[in-house]
Amino acid sequence: MKDVTQASGAAQESVSYRDPEPFSASAHGQELTFYPAGNDRRDALLALIGSARESVRICFYIFSEDETGALVRDALVAAAARGATVELIVDGFGASATAEFFAPLVEAGGSYSTFSPRWTQRYLIRNHQKMVIVDGTSAMIGGFNVENSYFAPPEEDGWNDLGLTIKGSAVKDLGLWFDQLAQWTANPKANWRAIRRMVKEWQPGEGKVRLLIGGPTRGLSSWARSVGRDLEQGNRLDMMMAYFSPSSRLTRRIGDIAMRGETRLVMAGKSDNNATIGATRSLYHYLLKRGARVWEFNACKLHTKLIVLDDAVYVGSANFDMRSLYLNLELMLRIEDAALADRMREFVSAHLPASEEINKQLHKQRSTMFNRLRWNASWFLVAVVDYTVSRRLNLGL
Repeated sequence: MKDVTQASGAAQESVSYRDPEPFSASAHGQELTFYPAGNDRRDALLALIGSARESVRICFYIFSEDETGALVRDALVAAAARGATVELIVDGFGASATAEFFAPLVEAGGSYSTFSPRWTQRYLIRNHQKMVIVDGTSAMIGGFNVENSYFAPPEEDGWNDLGLTIKGSAVKDLGLWFDQLAQWTANPKANWRAIRRMVKEWQPGEGKVRLLIGGPTRGLSSWARSVGRDLEQGNRLDMMMAYFSPSSRLTRRIGDIAMRGETRLVMAGKSDNNATIGATRSLYHYLLKRGARVWEFNACKLHTKLIVLDDAVYVGSANFDMRSLYLNLELMLRIEDAALADRMREFVSAHLPASEEINKQLHKQRSTMFNRLRWNASWFLVAVVDYTVSRRLNLGL
C-alpha cells in the first residue's frame, strides 16, 4: 500500500491529466459511444440534435443561459424549423434558463415545460435525469448538464463527466419513459402519488440490458433495488462517483465486497459543494478497515456516475447518495456484459494517476476530532437535509 508521500505524489501528477478520447463498444445489440471529454461531449450532443428529422425529446436538470445553453437551444430551434417535433423538459429547481430564453423554440413550434414548478409536495422531487432522444432511434444520456462548466476542460476546472450515445433497444425504453414524464409534467394537477406510482410500476425486465428509473416510491425503485441486489451478491466493484453518501446498509454491502473480493472507489477530491466531500470522507474509516481501496480525483471537479459490479455496468444520472437512491428522479442504464465491464474498468484505471490514494495512514492523519465532526455534520446535511443547504454552509471544508 502507498505511504503518504507516494499518495501525495500521485496527486501532483494530476496537473498533466487529459480527458480520454471517445471510445465505442457493442453489447447485446446496443451500439455505445462514450464521451469523457467536454468538447467531444458537446459536439456529440449538438450533432445528435442536428441529425433530427422527426423528433427530439430532451430532458435536463440544469439548463443555463450561457454559451452552451444558447448553442443547444438554437440547435433545437433549427430542428423545429426543419419540421421535427421538439419537446424540452427542464427541472424547475435546477434550471436557471427562463421562459424568455426558450421563446425562440416555442415560436419555431417546439414545446418547453418545467418539472415541478410549484411549492408543494412535488417541489421536493428533483428531476435529475439527463436524456436526449432523436427520431426514436438514437439517444444520449449521462451525468452532464447544459452549462459551460460541464464541457470545460480540466485545466479550466470543468467537470469531469461522462456522456454516451446509444443505438439499440434501450432507445425505445427511453422513449416510453419520456412519454410518461412529459405527460406528468404537462398536467398542472399531477400529484406526488402519481409520480410514485410511475416509478413503482416501471418494469425494466430481467434481461442483460435494463433501463432503471429512480425516484420516490413505496419500497425501492428499479434503480435502488437493482444496485442493492448486485452489491449484495457481487465480488468485484469499481466506482467513480461525484457524490457518495449511501445508507449504512449499502455501505456495509460495499465493505462486504471489499472483504471477499476487490473494491476500488474513485471519489471527488474537488467539488462545487465541499460538504459532499466531507460526507464521503465520513465513510472512509469503515471502508478502508474492510480492505476497500479509495482514491480522490484531484485533476478537476468530479461529476461522473459510473459503477462496474462484476459484469454489470451502470451509467447515467444518479449519484450514490441518499437523494439519488431514494428521492430524485434518476435514470441509469444497466448492461451486463463482461467485455464492456473490462473496458469500463480500464476507463476507471485511467483516472488513478490523477488521483490521490487514501490509505489508512493518510486518513488517520486527516481524522482529527474537528474534521470528524465536520465530516459527520456534512453527511447529515447532504444525506438528510439538502444539497442547497450544505452548499451554502460548507462547514469550512
